[in-house]
Amino acid sequence: MHVQAIASTHPRVGGHIDDALVHCIELCFDCSQACAACADACLGEDSVIELRQCIRLNLDCSDICSAMGSIASRRTGSNAVLIRSMLETCSEACRLCGDECDRHGDHHEHCRVCAEVCRDCERACEDAMGAVEFH
Repeated sequence: MHVQAIASTHPRVGGHIDDALVHCIELCFDCSQACAACADACLGEDSVIELRQCIRLNLDCSDICSAMGSIASRRTGSNAVLIRSMLETCSEACRLCGDECDRHGDHHEHCRVCAEVCRDCERACEDAMGAVEFH
């Protein structure tokens, strides 16, 4: 991804953006894709009925991660309260989705992989909370 390269060129940033926030943005978009793909794979399984909650949490997490990545990419102006709230929400969505995918990971490889990606994104959101400045 080119998050660091594009964000550091923003006229309001002066060449610097917090590494934890950059990492979070990258992982949010990665998690969004992984969750969307996992939901699709779950829909293709014969046991789709048993995967209903997993699909729901995959889709919720995908949407939240995508929104988080987009909001955190904006550098003009500031909205630290919203960003912090979104980081908390994203972290929780990733935790819930990761927990649910873990339940199915022994039988479905896509769920095992998705759970790992969710855990990485959850940690990245928590780490990025320190990068959000309140003015």
